[in-house]
Amino acid sequence: QVQLVESGGGLVQTGGSLRLSCTASGRTFSSSAMGWFRQAPGKEREFVAACSGSGYSTDYADSVKGRFTISLDNAKNTVYLQMNSLRPEDTAVYYCAAAKGAYYRDFSTAPYDYWGQGTLVTVSS
Repeated sequence: QVQLVESGGGLVQTGGSLRLSCTASGRTFSSSAMGWFRQAPGKEREFVAACSGSGYSTDYADSVKGRFTISLDNAKNTVYLQMNSLRPEDTAVYYCAAAKGAYYRDFSTAPYDYWGQGTLVTVSS
């Protein structure tokens, strides 16, 4: 059974930083592309960032490019999302997800089959 557990959310002021973590059990990251998604109140879930199982290939939503960084620590089976220069529009519940395969040309539409429970990020203005 694969479980993904996120942590690191919280309240931060505009311009601040947070680092989200997602630790997996039951599957090694090297065999799965990993993604971060978010869902703001009243909005649909949207793609934020993803990386290949090796961590070498990454992709980001335009809205977070240059501010967010996804990274893997395969030894800890943990994926991180470093979020800098946070804005009020980044407020959302953030979810990590594991895909069936290790690499996709379009990570945003990859088949993610396992999801974490989510962690809330609130950016105050």
